[in-house]
Amino acid sequence: MGESSVDVRMPAIYLSHGAPPLADDALWPGQLAAWSAGLPRPGAVLMVSAHWEDAPLALGAVETVPLVYDFWGFPERYYRVTYPAPGAPALAAQVRKLLTAAGRPVQDVPDRGLDHGAYVPLVEMYPDADVPVLQISLPSLDPAELYEVGRRLAPLRDEGVLIVGSGFFTHNLRALTRDGSVASVMTEFDAWGREVLAAGDLDALLDFQHKAPAARAAHPRTEHFAPLFVTLGAAEGELDTQRSVIDGFWSGLAKRSIQLG
Repeated sequence: MGESSVDVRMPAIYLSHGAPPLADDALWPGQLAAWSAGLPRPGAVLMVSAHWEDAPLALGAVETVPLVYDFWGFPERYYRVTYPAPGAPALAAQVRKLLTAAGRPVQDVPDRGLDHGAYVPLVEMYPDADVPVLQISLPSLDPAELYEVGRRLAPLRDEGVLIVGSGFFTHNLRALTRDGSVASVMTEFDAWGREVLAAGDLDALLDFQHKAPAARAAHPRTEHFAPLFVTLGAAEGELDTQRSVIDGFWSGLAKRSIQLG
């Protein structure tokens, strides 16, 4: 188990969250569990998922936190998953304070629960559902705007909050495969991402749609890469600490997941 969150500053992470069948994978659940075991114990998790876009930035449920089964056509057992995490009203108040002080409007959506981009990885990382969780929306897909949101939220890391951007390092449903094969455009984008992250090239990351090879093929729409920029903003000045904790591919998509700080 990692150190207590009161002893160290929390890192900021970006993870590829997979789909509900992630739980059945032979490798991925153990990778997520090992990752969380090595992290300081968070006092709360602030989650921004690819699956909730709303402007102005919205705060989800803060008392009882339901789940949103935002997927279709899966076996019934995936709709029976529960994750009764505590709400995080104090964290919601802190988020509101930090963002409104910066002139960013915030709205409340009190009945909006955790979507699969949030609870699927959390079930593997904190299976006891004993860490308070707050999900916030993506208010935009603009990398610079999301980076600024993360930058404003960075002080929460000193208060025991694990900031999690949850997306998928490549996300093109037409590239999904049953046999585990991976299209060259997925490997090209993933390799580029690995290299620019290792080099600390923030400008290239922010302009990935023009700088990355196969950017449009890897992300026909960019919502699954977008949470990365909240994570990067929350770790401003710490790109040199970046490391890929999980890499490889799942059903043809890159599952690269990183930690900063």
